[in-house]
Amino acid sequence: MTRPKAISNSTTSLALSRFATRAQRALSLRGDINICITSSSEMRSLNRRFRGKNKATDVLSFPSQTRGVAGDIAISLEIAARNAAELKHDLATEVKILILHGMLHLAGFDHEIDDGEMQAREASLRDKFKLPIGLIERAHSRSAKTTKRGGRRA
Repeated sequence: MTRPKAISNSTTSLALSRFATRAQRALSLRGDINICITSSSEMRSLNRRFRGKNKATDVLSFPSQTRGVAGDIAISLEIAARNAAELKHDLATEVKILILHGMLHLAGFDHEIDDGEMQAREASLRDKFKLPIGLIERAHSRSAKTTKRGGRRA
């Protein structure tokens, strides 16, 4: 597997920081948000430790109970790069999609139990920020394809 291109050049880092600030304001999230871009190996470890799932994932959110801190978001650069290539958009765009998804979780949304509220809010914000298809829509699209083929959803 080829290593993903780093997104650490100052122009891209500044653009992602500005995007995160805009998304935070749009969601009325107060407090600091720490965003960690890391490896799939670290994401697997975090997912196992905090969610009991022994597999890497693209984004995890950790709401905070500390005053002045909204929470933390962890993103797998490797999974983001793979998704970006598969969906034919650049890595920075994929990271923005993951930041937005993580911030929605920090704002209290949970697509696993909220009857589509998070999906609707994500779609609205993606339109506002001119971002392509989001995570929830991808998951629904994949599960529909799996169901059509007679398989089971993972």
